[in-house]
Amino acid sequence: MKYVIVHGDGMADWPCPELEGKTPLEAARKPNMDFVAANGRLGLVRTIPEGMAAGSDVGTMSMLGYDPRKYHTGRAPIEAASQGIELSPSDVVFRMNLVTIRPDASGNLVMEDFTAGHIESEEAAMIVRDIGARLGGNGFDFYNGVSYRHLMVWHGGPSSTRLTPPHDITGKPIEPYLPSGEGAQTLRELMARAQEMLREHPINRKRTLQGKPQATSIWFWGQGRAPSLPTLKARFGISGAVISAVDLVNGLGRLAGLELIKVPGATGYLDTDYAAKGRYAVEALTRHDFLLVHIEAPDEAGHMGRPDLKTEAIERIDELIVGPLLRGLQKMGNFRLLLMPDHATPCKLKTHSNEPVPFAMIDSLKLGGTIQPGRRYTEKEASQTGLIVTEGHTLIDELFSGV
Repeated sequence: MKYVIVHGDGMADWPCPELEGKTPLEAARKPNMDFVAANGRLGLVRTIPEGMAAGSDVGTMSMLGYDPRKYHTGRAPIEAASQGIELSPSDVVFRMNLVTIRPDASGNLVMEDFTAGHIESEEAAMIVRDIGARLGGNGFDFYNGVSYRHLMVWHGGPSSTRLTPPHDITGKPIEPYLPSGEGAQTLRELMARAQEMLREHPINRKRTLQGKPQATSIWFWGQGRAPSLPTLKARFGISGAVISAVDLVNGLGRLAGLELIKVPGATGYLDTDYAAKGRYAVEALTRHDFLLVHIEAPDEAGHMGRPDLKTEAIERIDELIVGPLLRGLQKMGNFRLLLMPDHATPCKLKTHSNEPVPFAMIDSLKLGGTIQPGRRYTEKEASQTGLIVTEGHTLIDELFSGV
């Protein structure tokens, strides 16, 4: 038996006026996802426990079968695990975005772009290197990541500082969302020193000439201490792998004891090589019992407020990942495939929301049984089944039932 989770990050949405009142899942042509919904179980699952922030750290942890209320310590330490950064019990690691902050007409500094124009990884690496040289030491270490996503470790720092994800405040004045509470003044000083350095940084001068947004500041959020998770092999006795271009998902995979498979051309953005992910996913299942394949593109489109791009991303996931997986799995023998997002990313909000999301699970042993002709994988049709899994971390038990 092979077990697969197709993780379309932030696929779920709200009805969009740009799509004539449809959600991207409703508007998309996706025969393979709809096949899973018509031939399997369809329902809603609550991936974000009540009182927790709606984010991929919480949602993906639920998806992999870990109760976030028990195991979640923060987003950044999960990403640190992906990079192999060793943390002592007293270390606190922070996610550090490169962002674009600009004054508006009233002179208020506004979060213009939480990705600094999806800055290229090579350019970001030079900026983070220089930030580390200028601000590092005295208890602070800086680590380069991918594109705008980086990390800072504060040795002996506080974990209770009140911080806001920058993607939650796109287009808003930053003043109400600057660090507050314990350690806030130190973090604000680091940000101010970074802003001063970035004003004349050669990479920013180059990006200005190219008409690209500058990385004008760093932004801290998602802090926490190192978590400890039992591996999926210890829990279920299976070997597994993860395919993702995002440190967060790879970090959870590493903590869960999964092999991290790097796919050339996988970017964690809309231009990712979907077909390569599909090929590598099928190949990985010749060596492993379990695979999580993650695609970030729908979430990025949601943050941009672009339902058209989100619809396109869903269609490409369906054609180039779900389709090849279904064909490959049918040749291998028995399988179960779970299709779901970690949370919704409504284009109207441009950030995450915490309502239950649609899931569909197909079992090859039950193909040819109960079929719902014409049933599609959408938020509305999932809600109409009346099936809701209120504890998202328990859904993996159904996937692995019989193991």
